[in-house]
Amino acid sequence: MRGVNRVMLIGNLGRDPDLQYLEGNIAVAKFPLATTETFKDKNGNLVSQTEWHTVVLWRGLAELAQKYLHKGSLVFIEGRLRTRTWEDKDKNRRFSTEIVGDNLVMLDKRKENGTDYQPAADTHHSTDMNGFTAPAPDMSFDPGTSGTKDDLPF
Repeated sequence: MRGVNRVMLIGNLGRDPDLQYLEGNIAVAKFPLATTETFKDKNGNLVSQTEWHTVVLWRGLAELAQKYLHKGSLVFIEGRLRTRTWEDKDKNRRFSTEIVGDNLVMLDKRKENGTDYQPAADTHHSTDMNGFTAPAPDMSFDPGTSGTKDDLPF
């Protein structure tokens, strides 16, 4: 049986994407992404926990990120985990776990003529790792407009 290595994150960029070009003019962008979880502890106090993830994007996605994303941008990233191992200058074995993004959806409000507006769900776009762009699926759910429970496939 094959394994599954999928990661889906919604979070904010910790800094602007760092874009570099490798041999063969291959673009690669890297940035930290913060995901924050909020819950109540046993005393009823709100507690926030932030996890930091290193995101790596390649080719068209890397260029898209460098062009449109900035520190604080809210994004949905889908990809896979990759762990790299190397020896540092003191011969210590080091590890780094990264999210290699295959799909990127920008969730920020856009600015048009200096005015904020939130585009409709069908105007969000996702871009795959080869730089191809397609409309992202509408992930919204409105129970007031759904059919009866007999319409469910299960």
